[in-house]
Amino acid sequence: MKTAGAAHAAHPAPAGDTAEGTAYADWDELVATALLGTERRRGGSPEALLDEAAVHTLRRRAGLRPAPVRAGERPESAPRDPRPEPPEAARRRLAQLLAGRAGAGGSGGRRGAAPDLTELLPQWLAAAVRHGYRAPAALVPALLDAAKARTDLRPLALALAGSRGLWLARLNPDWRFALRGGTGGSLELPDPQDREGVERLWEEGLFAERVALLGAVRAHDPAAATRLLETTWSTERAEDRLMFLDSLRVGLSDADEPFLETALGDRSRNVRATAAELLSALTGSALAGRMAERALACVGPEGVVPPAECDAGMLRDGVVKRPPAGRGERAWWLGQLVEAAPLSCWRERFGGLDPAGIVARPVGDGWAEELHAAWCRAAVRQRDARWSKALLGSASAPPAAGPGTASLAERAKLLSVLPDGERARWVAEFVRAHGLSEAFQLLGVCVVPWAGVLGRAVVDALAAAREAGGYPWSFSGVMGLAERCLDPGDAARLEALTRAPADHAAPSTPSNPVEPAAGAGAYWEEAFQRLASTLHLRAAMLAELIPPA
Repeated sequence: MKTAGAAHAAHPAPAGDTAEGTAYADWDELVATALLGTERRRGGSPEALLDEAAVHTLRRRAGLRPAPVRAGERPESAPRDPRPEPPEAARRRLAQLLAGRAGAGGSGGRRGAAPDLTELLPQWLAAAVRHGYRAPAALVPALLDAAKARTDLRPLALALAGSRGLWLARLNPDWRFALRGGTGGSLELPDPQDREGVERLWEEGLFAERVALLGAVRAHDPAAATRLLETTWSTERAEDRLMFLDSLRVGLSDADEPFLETALGDRSRNVRATAAELLSALTGSALAGRMAERALACVGPEGVVPPAECDAGMLRDGVVKRPPAGRGERAWWLGQLVEAAPLSCWRERFGGLDPAGIVARPVGDGWAEELHAAWCRAAVRQRDARWSKALLGSASAPPAAGPGTASLAERAKLLSVLPDGERARWVAEFVRAHGLSEAFQLLGVCVVPWAGVLGRAVVDALAAAREAGGYPWSFSGVMGLAERCLDPGDAARLEALTRAPADHAAPSTPSNPVEPAAGAGAYWEEAFQRLASTLHLRAAMLAELIPPA
C-alpha cells in the first residue's frame, strides 16, 4: 500500500495550491514551516506539509548538477598506485571506523562502554601508512570526507589515499584541499637522478606534487633540493615560499646557509622570520654568531641589560621590532636575541658552568622569567637535551619552583627534546607527584604506546581519583589520551578496576549539608570498562594490519 507521500511523489501536484490549499516554493520554506508550525506560517495542515516534503525530497535525490564537460569527454584514468591494499579484515575495520567517525566526542563525559571509533581512526591510518598500504579504492571518497572534516587527519589520510586521492580531488571541489595539503603518499615521482623529469614536474606539477618532489630530492641530495628551489624562488607566491622553506627543516644542514641568508632579504616578513629561525638552529651559522654577540653583550654574571634599540642589523636577522600587547620593547628584543643565540656560548660567559648551574644562578632586576623563557625556546629550537633537562628541573617539585618555566606548554616542548624513555619517566614522576589535573599537555608529547612506567602512573592516578570520590568526566582529556596511548597490555589492570567501590561524599553537617556522590562508582566502572575494551580493540586492529606471512 502506498503512503500518502509516495502517492503524491508519483503524481506531484502542479505549482500552486495543494489539496490543502497551500504550496511551498522551496526546501528552505518547507524547513521554516516545519520549525515554526503550519498554524503560524502559511496555514495548511501537517499532512500537506509532509506530502510536500516527500516530493521535494525525491526531487533533491534525483537532481544532479551536470558535469562541466563536453559530450564524449572523459576524465583521464587514475594513476597507478603500486602499494598493496590492507588485508581484508583491516579493510572492513577501516570501513567501520570511517562510518563511526561522527560518533560521540570526549571520552570521559560520554556514557556506555563502547570504544570511541573516532579516536581510533588516526591510529589505524598511522599503522597502515607504516606498513606501506594504500587505501582501498572504494573507501577513498569516505577517507577524503574524513580528512576534510578533521584537519589533523589530513597528512595520514592523504598519504594513504595517494595518487588516487589527488586524482579524485581534481574532480570534486569539496576535496580541493588535498591538492595543496598533502604529499600524496604514493605519487609516481621521477627518480631524483632524472634531471629532466624532476625539472618538468617541478615546473608543471600541482603544489602537493611539488612538495612531495622536493622532499624526495632532498632525501636523496639535500643540496640538489635547494638548487631546485632556487630555480623558481622569485616567482613563487609568498605562502608557497613559506611552505617550501619550512620543508627544509628536515635534513637542515650548514649547506643550506647561503640560501637561507638570501631569504633573509625576502619581501615577505613571514619568510624572513622562518629563514632567521632556521639559521639560528644552525648553531655555526653567521646569523647565530651575530645573535650570540648581541646576546652576550646583554646577559652575563653581572646581570641583564636589554638592548636599547632594534637596529637595522637586528631587523635583517629576523628580530621583530614591535612587541605584542602587554610586552615591553626592550624585554621583547632581549628574548629574541637570547633564543636565537647558540646555547654553547653561555658556558664561557658564566665561567664554565654547565646548563644546570647556569639556570640555577639568581637573576636580578626581575629578568629571570624573560631570560629562562628565552633559553627554553632556544633549547627546543636547537634540540639540546642537556639544556632542556636543566630547564625542566625535578618533576616532583612544584611547577612554580622549577628552575626554568612553570608554563606547561613550555614544559611539553622541552620534554619533546628528551630521549623517549627519559621523557616517559619524567612525566610519570610528575603524575605521581601532582596527579592528572595538569598532566594533559605533558602526556600528549610522550611516545605511543606509553612506556610501562608511565602507563602504570596514569592508571594508578585514575584509580586514586576514583577513590577520592571524583567523577571520570573531570579527567575527560586524560581518559581520551589513555584510550589512544596506553599499551594494550594494560587492559588486564583496567579490568581489575571495573568493580565500582563504595561511593564517597564529604561529611555532612547541619550547617553544611552535602548530597552524596550518588553513582560516581558506577560511572568509573563504566569508564574503566570502556578504556579496557578500547585497548582490546586497538590490539585487534593493529594485528589485522600485519601482512600475512
